[in-house]
Amino acid sequence: MATITASMVAELRAKTDAPMMECKKALTESEGDMVKAEEILRVKLGSKAGKAASRVTAEGVVFAHMHGQTGALIEVNCETDFVTKNDSFLALAKGAAELLATHKPESLEALATLAYTQDGFGPTLEDVRKGLIGKIGENMSFRRFKIISGANHVTSYLHGTRIGVLVEYTGQEAPARDVAMHVAAMKPVALTSAEVPAELIEREKSVAAAKAAESGKPAEIVQKMIEGSVQKYLKEVSLFDQTFVKNDKQTVEQMLKAANTQVKSFTLYVVGEGIEKKVDDFAAEVAAQVAAAKQAH
Repeated sequence: MATITASMVAELRAKTDAPMMECKKALTESEGDMVKAEEILRVKLGSKAGKAASRVTAEGVVFAHMHGQTGALIEVNCETDFVTKNDSFLALAKGAAELLATHKPESLEALATLAYTQDGFGPTLEDVRKGLIGKIGENMSFRRFKIISGANHVTSYLHGTRIGVLVEYTGQEAPARDVAMHVAAMKPVALTSAEVPAELIEREKSVAAAKAAESGKPAEIVQKMIEGSVQKYLKEVSLFDQTFVKNDKQTVEQMLKAANTQVKSFTLYVVGEGIEKKVDDFAAEVAAQVAAAKQAH
């Protein structure tokens, strides 16, 4: 029987980032064969998961699923655009959206524990995620989701796999779906100007103030310029005030009124929004390695 040394365990842990005891077990099972041990861990833990988990997942897809009066929207992230076209990754995202609409979990943690099997992995969604990280060799994560369920109707619109919208409404589905498409194109931040977040208004105010100050006009004129800019901004980012994309002669609110339909809420997800992407500077990396090599000599 092969002797399993501490250095072998450390080497396997460094390769896979799996727990120390799991590394020892895998090495014992493989009789000291490092490659086999790594394979055992990948099957057992979806390992590579640990190493990959520290990497930024700024790419990904958005999926929606309708189940009766319930609509669900989820963003599932990965590291590269290449994986967003992988069938197993797409199946994972689709499966997660279906679980959301069917079971209505309250958190990402609760979603992860739901029963799900795919590609030979399971029995939970989290087990499948870890398994696919090991299989594909890239980190992937469930970033956020929205479930709308209740007395009102829900419709969705996906623009490719990168933009997804859920709309809660009463009345007709066709105009509500038109609103979902409009939201994907125009990206409003709130239903009405009264609901635009205060921090966004403050940011707009400070930009407007800086521009107005450069004009050299009297203080009262500057104040009016700032107010005018803020009002213009509010109209541009409020769904009901926006000019409807399919008819520039009316606002979204006017279109809905004419169609006898009311939109109660919307959710817009754009893949990677707000995630800081890591940009690899290959030239700088090479230069750093050359400098380190010179210092070593």
